[in-house]
Amino acid sequence: MTPWAVVGGLVIVAVIPVFVRTPSYLDVLIYVGIYTIVTTGLCLLTGYAGQISLGQAAFYGLGAYASAILTVSYGVPSWLALVAGIVLTAAVAYGFGIPILKLKGHYLAMATLAFGIIVYLAFVEFKDFTGGPSGMPGVPPFSLFGFTFDSDTKRYYLTTGAALLTLLVARNVVNSRIGRALRSIHGSEVAAETLGVDTARHKLQVFALSAAMASLAGSLYAHHLGLVSPAAFTFVASVEFVVMAAIGGLASIWGAPFGAAAITILTEAIRRVMPRLLSYASGEHEVIAYGIILVAIMIFMPEGLVAGLRASFWQRRRAGG
Repeated sequence: MTPWAVVGGLVIVAVIPVFVRTPSYLDVLIYVGIYTIVTTGLCLLTGYAGQISLGQAAFYGLGAYASAILTVSYGVPSWLALVAGIVLTAAVAYGFGIPILKLKGHYLAMATLAFGIIVYLAFVEFKDFTGGPSGMPGVPPFSLFGFTFDSDTKRYYLTTGAALLTLLVARNVVNSRIGRALRSIHGSEVAAETLGVDTARHKLQVFALSAAMASLAGSLYAHHLGLVSPAAFTFVASVEFVVMAAIGGLASIWGAPFGAAAITILTEAIRRVMPRLLSYASGEHEVIAYGIILVAIMIFMPEGLVAGLRASFWQRRRAGG
């Protein structure tokens, strides 16, 4: 991505609230920023390191509940609660990753799925800490250095800035020696080990990093909504994150915002256009819908939306030239 493209993107991001003043539209853009953070971590884990995860919603939820519990129950400043949530979630992921990252393929996917279910049940059952199925209301807006993000416009800049920072971190990882090691692991772990790559350590590191990114997104979600409940961290949410990453392109961190925006805006559009249809829908129907979208992307754009559109653009340009 050229410097001019980066500058142009930043200008567009900065001026969006000038033209988009409807609260519901800003709310959608805030969620695009939040989901971009989770999807970026998933792209690093699955697209570059080749480790399948169906439990990102668990780490997303750990960050959200850490911020909620620490701020509501213990009066901890929101920025400190966010940092504590990231550290806690990364530590949990690192410890959990030691045994499960020895698994491969669908066995790894099932293990992360089981972990997500366990964490979800913990959110439901530990009522003294989490509020049970009803969740925890009263989460305060995020504040930093005395500045409170107490409006949708402010929260838009907060979540979008955090998403851009996450993309920058991911870009640096991908272009570093660690990124080359992750790509070698994705290609062949045996070959990577013969070249001296510590595959176990690198897999643990990227697993913890993706969990930390999901935790950051979860904390921002809690401070934006003002309420956390287990319903937001089910298996369906994990599937949604995978679909976002696949649509944008698993092997492209720049595809993360496109995938997050595509699914978030599409879901919101369907809710507005077909509210009666969705009144009969359930979590199972959402999984089916996401599955159909994922299959279509894998058939027509197997490398994701960004790579597919880029290839289509160059094909048309060569044909025209």
